[in-house]
Amino acid sequence: MSNLSEKERQVLEKFLKYVYTNDFSNEFLVQLIELAGSFLNLQTIPDYARENNLSYNGVKKTRQIRKIFNVKFVIDNN
Repeated sequence: MSNLSEKERQVLEKFLKYVYTNDFSNEFLVQLIELAGSFLNLQTIPDYARENNLSYNGVKKTRQIRKIFNVKFVIDNN
């Protein structure tokens, strides 16, 4: 969270409190993750490499990789 702006931190804190004080279904939370993933154009390295006709190692060396839930993803939302 160190790279976030103060406003982004505040939004996350509000969201965290809101989730703890309200009863959200697992389906809602999964859809929230899917929505965020679509904004990030989040893909696993093999899927990104296949879709963009690149090698696995080429993707690892030239793209932004982020480990989420112990899985490495490419973030390509430009």
